[in-house]
Amino acid sequence: MTDRSTEQGGFTERGLVELDAALVRHVSPADVPGLVALVARGDGAAGHQVHVTVAGSTALGDGTPGDVGMPVRRDSIFRIASLTKPVVGVAAMLLIEDGAMALDDPVERWLPELGGRRVLRTLESPLDDTVAAARPISVEDVLSFRLGFGCIMTPGSYPIADAEASLGLKTLGPPWPPPQLTADEWIAALGGLPLMDQPGQRFRYNTGATVAGILIERVTGLPLPQVLAKRVFEPLGMTDTGFHVPVAKLDRFTSMYAPSGFLGIAREGLELFDAAEGWYARPPRLADGASGLVSTVDDLWAFAARLDQARRGNPGLLSPESAGLMLADRTTPRDKAENPWFFGPGGHSGWGLMMAVPAGGALTTVVPDGWPRGYGWDGGSGTVWRTDPATGLTGILLTQRMMTSPEPPVVYRDFWAAAHAALG
Repeated sequence: MTDRSTEQGGFTERGLVELDAALVRHVSPADVPGLVALVARGDGAAGHQVHVTVAGSTALGDGTPGDVGMPVRRDSIFRIASLTKPVVGVAAMLLIEDGAMALDDPVERWLPELGGRRVLRTLESPLDDTVAAARPISVEDVLSFRLGFGCIMTPGSYPIADAEASLGLKTLGPPWPPPQLTADEWIAALGGLPLMDQPGQRFRYNTGATVAGILIERVTGLPLPQVLAKRVFEPLGMTDTGFHVPVAKLDRFTSMYAPSGFLGIAREGLELFDAAEGWYARPPRLADGASGLVSTVDDLWAFAARLDQARRGNPGLLSPESAGLMLADRTTPRDKAENPWFFGPGGHSGWGLMMAVPAGGALTTVVPDGWPRGYGWDGGSGTVWRTDPATGLTGILLTQRMMTSPEPPVVYRDFWAAAHAALG
């Protein structure tokens, strides 16, 4: 079934019907168990036209008594994985607006564990083959993922990756199961490792977001969930977003699935990866700023709409100046060459502060059909959000099928192709 909440203008009726059909085609036990999608278009002043598609079930069920998935609803709760990053990024920018920290501040002021850094002579070097860091790690290095530590995109075996895995940091690969470390334990473990690169030298994905969450805690003296609730969730009415799902809301929480081959099981279809009563049914030891949040489509739409309001120069959650800093592309040609899959065909995407942005800072770029345009990000749990300043389109798609490849899944491509085709 589809739940359509559509106002006239902005989209063609035929296009929305075809968008619904394109998404519903993917709903099956072997493809996508359930989904919620939202497309919106507007100028932020005259209002937006919003259309929502809802289809599928919260869980596939394994045939045991009581294990029957409920129909997905508009307010179903999903793990949003790396869509956590932009949310935490906004919280960091609010602290910068407050004057509590600045982009050029060295983070060792609050994170002494990251002071006096040593840097590997080469990525392949043993952990004791290092040189001194040329300068301290800055707040901007952390938020732009240029702190000197992060995902390794080249195949091979590296001593630093083995050491990271042995510590349980969960920063160079999938974040599941969540790290079993407190924030203090996590940052101390990271501080015991050398950096992969000199601060500011190279883009490396992911690690900076976990560091950013811990930095926010140290700057404020408060737990990250409390900071996000006070500064982001409550002002925006994001009532279903947090680092765990309370018992009273578990009936709205979706289970997460992986293709069976990903789990080493040789059969067709999907395998349960995390049930509703699993990892997110209780507060985590580490509120991970890289991947820890759960949310709903309307909560994410509230966040996206207010960020876009600030980008347009209107008072919003952030100041226009802060929004501009977040959306400024900080990638280099070297970054694009080393991460070709990450920045899309032709390098049409870049990276700002804690989120993807259009390449080169231009708000209009040529993007192949079926790829997202604009700023936002994706989540490895099967989620995606982008806002495209060129067309005024915001698209949010929440599924519960894990991404297991850098290549966008077919349901993503069909969503974006249909969403762009529906523009009037």
